[in-house]
Amino acid sequence: MEPFSYTALPVRVIFGAGSRDKIAGEVRRLNCRRAVVLCTHGRRRLAEEVSDGLGDLSAGIVDRAVIHTPVEATMEALEQIRNSHADCTIAVGGGTAIGLGKAIALHADIPQIALPTTYAGSEMTPILGQTKDGVKTTLRDPKVMPVAVLYDVELTLGLPAGISAASGMNALAHAIEALYARETNPITTRHGLDAIEALAGALPAVVADPSALEPRVSAQYGGFLSGLVLGSVGMALHHKVCHAIGGAFNLSHAGTHAVILPHAAGFNALATGGALDPVTRLLGAASPGGGLFDLARKIGAPASLKELGMPEAGIERVADLTLANPYWNPRPFTRTDIVGLLAAAYNGERPA
Repeated sequence: MEPFSYTALPVRVIFGAGSRDKIAGEVRRLNCRRAVVLCTHGRRRLAEEVSDGLGDLSAGIVDRAVIHTPVEATMEALEQIRNSHADCTIAVGGGTAIGLGKAIALHADIPQIALPTTYAGSEMTPILGQTKDGVKTTLRDPKVMPVAVLYDVELTLGLPAGISAASGMNALAHAIEALYARETNPITTRHGLDAIEALAGALPAVVADPSALEPRVSAQYGGFLSGLVLGSVGMALHHKVCHAIGGAFNLSHAGTHAVILPHAAGFNALATGGALDPVTRLLGAASPGGGLFDLARKIGAPASLKELGMPEAGIERVADLTLANPYWNPRPFTRTDIVGLLAAAYNGERPA
């Protein structure tokens, strides 16, 4: 075996149905006394249930989480949190709520607990993506890493099939890029492949029968592993393109990942030294790009950037943003390459 380096992430994970009932205990374990619950407007009811369960540990609810974590929304939420004299936060929801929790942790330097309800995996990474003036940037800082994550599969039962599908493809993107990341190592590769196997097997069943619990357990486990590997390695072209699209056009984060993933994987496949070969076997496909495209169609994930609402003229802008501050990628690319990839994704074409 070749020498490698691996950095374990300092996070406590509690996985299992009903784990949300342990949140108060986790707050006390942190020696905290006033916890603010963070959520989007749409998750206000669930946040109220969590807040009520905290009893006198609750310092209220801040429902200002907004997709792509705009800096101005973070500053508004930060003022509320400081006025509440909170000493920790609890993010309830998907990557949007957890993103706000990370931004608060960065600015207020208080610990955070995450209660994820999707498969985004953001809760397992020390990565924060923020948007300002139509540009989304990312930073990596141990301060933004949640100190505890509680996975309660019962909280995913309310997810519509379409959101489950897009969120699952988002998680797959994390695991797949980890296979060929510059920092990849045997540990992240093993976790990444386990994540892909769990998600690829579970997502069709989740969509076919949203009330079935066991497939959701597998999907949630896959999402956890996907976030774990993303937090341990770097990002490449796929994530850069998705960040550029999200910041410029405020499109669905998970939906954008679902659309771009087959095209980015197809573009990189021949430059990864066989790293994606196991993906084709796990998907039962002839190529990773085609297999991911077919899986996305099977589960009803978004098929094109046009469907998500991006204007066709935006292709040129996204290409410029991608090249302005490019991430490392196993295959070098030109502006022509990016425009071609985006044009295929815009039209919903199946990768060659």
